[in-house]
Amino acid sequence: MVSWRRRPRPGLARLWCLCCLVLGCWRGALGCPASCNCSSWRIWCTESSPGIASFPVPQRSAEGDNVTEIYIANQENLKSINDNEVGYYVGLKNLTVVDSGLRFVSRQAFVKNVNLQYINLSRNNLSSLSKKPFHHLGLSDLILVDNPFKCSCEIMWIKKFQETKSYTETQDLYCTDENNKRTALLDMKVPNCDLPSANLSNYNITVVEGKSITLYCDTTGGPPPNVSWVVTNLVSNHESDTNKNPASLTIKNVSSMDSGLSISCVAENIVGEYQASAELTVFFAPNITFIESPTPDHHWCIPFTVKGNPKPTLQWFYEGAVLNESEYICTKIHVINQSEYHGCLQLDNPTHLNNGAYTLLAKNDYGEDEKRVDAHFMSVPGDGSGPILDPDVYEYETTPNDLGDATNNSNQITSTDVSNKENEDSITVYVVVGIAALVCTGLVITLIILKFGRHSKFGMKEQVMVTVNSDVHNNSTASDNNRLGFVLFHKIPLDG
Repeated sequence: MVSWRRRPRPGLARLWCLCCLVLGCWRGALGCPASCNCSSWRIWCTESSPGIASFPVPQRSAEGDNVTEIYIANQENLKSINDNEVGYYVGLKNLTVVDSGLRFVSRQAFVKNVNLQYINLSRNNLSSLSKKPFHHLGLSDLILVDNPFKCSCEIMWIKKFQETKSYTETQDLYCTDENNKRTALLDMKVPNCDLPSANLSNYNITVVEGKSITLYCDTTGGPPPNVSWVVTNLVSNHESDTNKNPASLTIKNVSSMDSGLSISCVAENIVGEYQASAELTVFFAPNITFIESPTPDHHWCIPFTVKGNPKPTLQWFYEGAVLNESEYICTKIHVINQSEYHGCLQLDNPTHLNNGAYTLLAKNDYGEDEKRVDAHFMSVPGDGSGPILDPDVYEYETTPNDLGDATNNSNQITSTDVSNKENEDSITVYVVVGIAALVCTGLVITLIILKFGRHSKFGMKEQVMVTVNSDVHNNSTASDNNRLGFVLFHKIPLDG
């Protein structure tokens, strides 16, 4: 008898070694200090000995992208958070530095950490803290309890931040004034320390293309705020003066490409910032930037793109005459983007009568533009150069609409002219179609006769009775010998 033995499973010692090996790989990859535990998504530093004096830095920047939480505690030698130290962890969401020796946070400390939502800097040695590191972050929590803050204008923003959050009752923040008196931060009063404000001279800026305009921004606040203009994506030439109050922004030779752009004036001091914005509206003559030969879709379409502000009126011409639109031929606007209009002239089942030159005229108070395109929908029936299509399918009528006429009535294309031409053409089409139908019918009948004739000869049971009418028993004359015999074939169906 053969005996079977169970293979021994890996012992606990082996599993422990494997875990240590994996953790050691992560520790080495992230440059993890001895006082920290590191994983692919978390860094945890709580051992006071030997401790850390700065943030752990990954050996390769990509290895820190997946870290979402850093927890640091009991690190007396950690005095500051400097530029770019936390920037290696671009996916960081939660940051905690507590019970440590933190005294300073750089203004550029979190410039790359736009995903940060929670920061806890409690029980450190922060006596002051600038708003600059946090102003671009959408923080849900900023916890700063038990820090020896000095009452000053520089921490006034913390008071304002508390007043806008729902958890202010649970966070008791205090500061010490110049007389060493401990005061609740919510009760702190500092002279000449206020949020800035900004007011624009015009909040709806309108200008004609090619002209120039100047915008002014009047600011207040204590300390006096710094002023800057935000003109992202502004194409037109511009110059600003922020050394005076009010600050000014001059836009020269305004381009139509800047229509709809937002322009902002930002006033900022150590308490906070305020932003005032205005929208730039540029009036300009129409410009047909795109027009193309017709393309078949659900309907035939002559596509076009027109820019203009105010919105231009559109008029189509066919062979130089006003094209009166109807339910069969009409202009459709599909997409509107600021002052740009994308659409098409839609034609429902056009025929060869609609072939020709189409001209689009766009006009507003500041000018006009026109473009021409040649359209070919189908060949003339009977010329042999293209397919002949059923006139009943492609018959339509052009009728006047509410757009009005822009030219003399004698030059217009009327529904009567179109109907007469269509009637003459319909007769020719019907004759050709009728002849084709007769030929096809004859071919079908011939094929049926041949088919069933073959079946009758070989497929039916029949008797053939042959009767020969000739006078074989009697002597006949030469004329009688020339008499023809009649051979009669009579089909007698068999009953089985």
